Amino acid sequence: MSAQTQARARELAARGAQELTEFVSIPSVSALDRHKADVGRAAEWLAARMRRAGIGDVELLATGGNPVVYGAVGPRSAPTVLVYGHYDVQPVDPESEWQTSPFAPTIRDGRLFGRGSSDDKGPIVCALAGIEALLATAPPDDVRLVFLFEGEEEIGSPSLPAFLHRERERFRSDLVISADGGMWRVSEPSLNVSSKGMCAVQVDVETAPSDLHSGRHGGAVPNALHCLAQVLAGLHDDTGRVAVPGFYDQVTTPTPAQRAEVAALPFREEDYRQEVGVDRLWGEPGYSTLERLWLRPTLDVVGMWGGFTQEGMKTIVPARAHAKISCRLVPDQDPEAIQRNLCAHLEASAPPGARVRATPIEGTARPYALPADYPPLLLAADVLERALGGTNLMVRMGGTLPAAELFQRELGAYTMFFSFSVADERYHAPNEFFRLDRIEPGALAWADLIARIGPTLRA
Repeated sequence: MSAQTQARARELAARGAQELTEFVSIPSVSALDRHKADVGRAAEWLAARMRRAGIGDVELLATGGNPVVYGAVGPRSAPTVLVYGHYDVQPVDPESEWQTSPFAPTIRDGRLFGRGSSDDKGPIVCALAGIEALLATAPPDDVRLVFLFEGEEEIGSPSLPAFLHRERERFRSDLVISADGGMWRVSEPSLNVSSKGMCAVQVDVETAPSDLHSGRHGGAVPNALHCLAQVLAGLHDDTGRVAVPGFYDQVTTPTPAQRAEVAALPFREEDYRQEVGVDRLWGEPGYSTLERLWLRPTLDVVGMWGGFTQEGMKTIVPARAHAKISCRLVPDQDPEAIQRNLCAHLEASAPPGARVRATPIEGTARPYALPADYPPLLLAADVLERALGGTNLMVRMGGTLPAAELFQRELGAYTMFFSFSVADERYHAPNEFFRLDRIEPGALAWADLIARIGPTLRA
């Protein structure tokens, strides 16, 4: 990478905080219909930023859901890199736990706080700054860049499979580089070589046509919330193992080599416990915390509601109760089969007097893995070590990127995670933040990677 490109990347990175403030100010929450227009505004903002970066053919492509922001630059005869990210964000609940408004970005101690700042708007700002610097100073002639920024990743990318199948020639690529993902820790560079799959289910419990007076009927009729609690308590056994029949049928026991690889990483369970702020760690017996996070499937209740939850008291026996459940899956598990088994188990667990209905939630994802000796991955490790210092670690991801397996299936291309967010930046939680001092190394690294990636794709 030339000195001119480096200087331009640093200049653009200096504007990154202002750009990120603008981007994060747009409440592009894809899960809530009331933010539909805001999601569209975020797509328009991103398209304008891409045009300023010198990316051609920028347009918003219809998907049946939220639009894909598309762009392309470089010779069509060269190997193609697809740059991926998402401009939608998670809901902010519980908003009362935010120290400052989630869509009024605030900078404190070198960190920009706001929903979406780390997942995935900050990393996109890094990527576009680096790519703009390269295009402005030394446009590569050995690689073509195609861009796909989606607006539904946070709801499982439900429109992406059909869209990508229809548009696969437009997006045909030799490699996908994802600005989404996140590094393991801030203290050393790292690259993820796998991500978990995912599926989700909603369960609805009904015990009566309407809520009943607890003084007149309490103790004589089933309580829907009590019944729901009983059903959910049966999802794990007393040791922490998932109790849904068939859940582990396709799960392969980690090999000794995989377990040794995980054990060799610099990780202390007590440090992790303190970092997340819990009294004790918990989970499937027989595995370390990192093995549970990276190598084993999980099931979590992510929301429960019903009855009276406002201020004060309302003396009722609730007639309805609801919950949402998500599963993170490992290789060989079929998300649709897990959904079916989970729904059957929930409905079969109905207590006397309760009607239980379980419904699959749209937006499943299959597990994904990248070969650790993949040449572009080895190049990316070198790039990160130059940008951040230290020795790069190859790690795994407990989270899910639905697009990764989809890109492999539809485009025949591996996805390489290259994000400058960090796992402790509270994405999906209150007070999400992005470290502003990551923008400059992020921009430099993206420029360096794209400048050097072409030969590895021709090998």
